[in-house]
Amino acid sequence: MITDTEGVVLRQIKTASGRRMVLLFSKKYGKISAGSSISEKGRSRAALAMRPFTYGRYELFKNRDSYNVNSAEVIKSYYKIGEDVDKYMNSSYVLEFTEKVLPEGQPSRAMFNLILDFFSVMEERKKSHGTLVLGYEIKTLKIMGVMPNLKECALCGKKCTEEHAPLFFSIKEGGVICGDCGRNLEIPSNDTLIYPINFGIVDILKYFADHSLKNFENLALNEKVRSQLQTMIRQYAAYYLEIGELKSESFLTEY
Repeated sequence: MITDTEGVVLRQIKTASGRRMVLLFSKKYGKISAGSSISEKGRSRAALAMRPFTYGRYELFKNRDSYNVNSAEVIKSYYKIGEDVDKYMNSSYVLEFTEKVLPEGQPSRAMFNLILDFFSVMEERKKSHGTLVLGYEIKTLKIMGVMPNLKECALCGKKCTEEHAPLFFSIKEGGVICGDCGRNLEIPSNDTLIYPINFGIVDILKYFADHSLKNFENLALNEKVRSQLQTMIRQYAAYYLEIGELKSESFLTEY
């Protein structure tokens, strides 16, 4: 069957026969693996559409067990990302992160729109690229249905207010822990899954979860705060989405 879909190439693998296997995040079919004889080298419409950070339209041959990319064309190229090493590194991390969190063959319009928003904002961003990456990760948690509970204590269920403020953020418990419960906790010194709430993380997480990435165009977190949040959210995503080690994780930088 011949079909077509809009999509974003997440990764390519060269095979011994000279063909390529493409991991495509498609709007119609979700994350799929497809063979292709199209090279990303050259300046043809098909070649450009096979490059990272390009939103394209792909003609597929689909049978019961496999896909093949017959042809491709560019809808929108976010070429400025590839011209800046820091944008490229941070965006490569987002591609790998997206690959890990997406289930095979399950379309997600929300995630598809999110990655296009990320490309659009990252392309024009001048600095603080890590802030945008953090926002993408937090919004991914919300879309995937594992957003931490920030409104009630994860242990007693009481609503968090100024008078009943959260004291800790617990990855294991899936959200914030109020002062009453927190003061009774015995926390081992080597516990890396619980964090004291001492730098406004709840308000930051709420803002990132509730606003479009386009609202973050000029937003830049303090580097210390961003680094702490990045570590926390990365551990949270690993815990709830079963994400293993990411090869591009060392690319995360902040300028």
